[in-house]
Amino acid sequence: MKEDFLHYVWKFQKFNTRNLFTSGGELIQIITPGQHNYNSGPDFFSAQIRVAEQLWAGNVEIHLKSSDWYTHNHEQDSAYDNVILHVVWEHDSEIFRKDNSVIPTMEIKEIVKKDTLENYRKLFSKKNNWINCENKFSSIDSFLLANWLERLYFERLEDKAKLILIELNESKNHWDSVLFRLLAKNFGLKVNGDSFFSLAKSLKFSVIKKCSQNQFSLEALFFGQAGFFSDTKENAYFDMLANEYKYLKHKFNLNNSAVVFSKFFRLRPPNFPTIRLSQLAVLYSEKQNLFSEIISANSIEELYKIFDISASDYWDTHYNFGVSSPKRKKKLSTNFIDLLIINTVIPLKFCYSKKVGKDISDELLEMASCLQKEENTIIKKFNEIAPVAENAIQSQALIQLKNEYCTQFRCLECAVGNSILKG
Repeated sequence: MKEDFLHYVWKFQKFNTRNLFTSGGELIQIITPGQHNYNSGPDFFSAQIRVAEQLWAGNVEIHLKSSDWYTHNHEQDSAYDNVILHVVWEHDSEIFRKDNSVIPTMEIKEIVKKDTLENYRKLFSKKNNWINCENKFSSIDSFLLANWLERLYFERLEDKAKLILIELNESKNHWDSVLFRLLAKNFGLKVNGDSFFSLAKSLKFSVIKKCSQNQFSLEALFFGQAGFFSDTKENAYFDMLANEYKYLKHKFNLNNSAVVFSKFFRLRPPNFPTIRLSQLAVLYSEKQNLFSEIISANSIEELYKIFDISASDYWDTHYNFGVSSPKRKKKLSTNFIDLLIINTVIPLKFCYSKKVGKDISDELLEMASCLQKEENTIIKKFNEIAPVAENAIQSQALIQLKNEYCTQFRCLECAVGNSILKG
């Protein structure tokens, strides 16, 4: 038994509400159960409860045992002075206010609806399941699930917006700089995301802007900051870039000591950091007003056009310095662009629109609905249970569901879990 189950029982009044009494035998009438508080302080605010003949307005606190009031030191916290009812699974101790008056306590273990309790026990008894509701997930009402996934999608956007706001604050509200940092991180994907992010943060955007007039200089800047020139290679292009970076390092007084070096291990050649850094350099040399173009784009087609770029010519026949490969243009693939749109563009547009007081929710949903679902273990597993993920809205929502609800056993805050409890 967990406290959040008691929160659910109280919030939705999943007990016999007739002939309720306090532990002292006083009649209780619940006018309104109050508003659920997910932050610190009492569990429910602004409740209205009639105890005997007295109507009270205030807060409700919920515990497994009455004595938990003292275990949690609520008697020392003024935030709990306005508690008008203490709801507990088991009453084992009287609780007193500072003026020594008893706080009315209601025990509910004998009055909770049996089907609610049984559904709760079944939901949390599946210890070996991937998610608690694994056996029930496929039977959830499709309309309920679609609405819940859409809400989770925006919840995930809100979480991503937190990083954007941190970077915006650090860059003194420089949106171009924030975009560069986010793009760099996502160009690095999972393996080199932290490395590329540290590279981006090591450079002032003004330096990038000045170097962007020359694609070669920008490529030299990125490779140099990433530490590629700490070794020597028998390669003319490598030497040219190294010399250019030496000049830029002196000119702009650059320091790359905080940059995390990139990895090649277990990466497919198209994802080598050499290729991705060159593509990023080409993008910024060809798109002089990238932030404005992205914010102005209203469709997936416009965004695909923005990211229609390839690595520089040297990389047509190389994946690494001095190692030749069959000639092939190293374009950004559609799948890779989709990831950039999902993880950088849409979150940035979402955050920017909120900052300027504009609601573009429908536009973002339309964009995300046009993108293919991601392919990862979470999406594959959910689709094995029930074929629910068809586009980026659903795949992003399912990642949020698994990571923020299922894994943390927040079933009682989940629309799926609530539906199962209702039976």
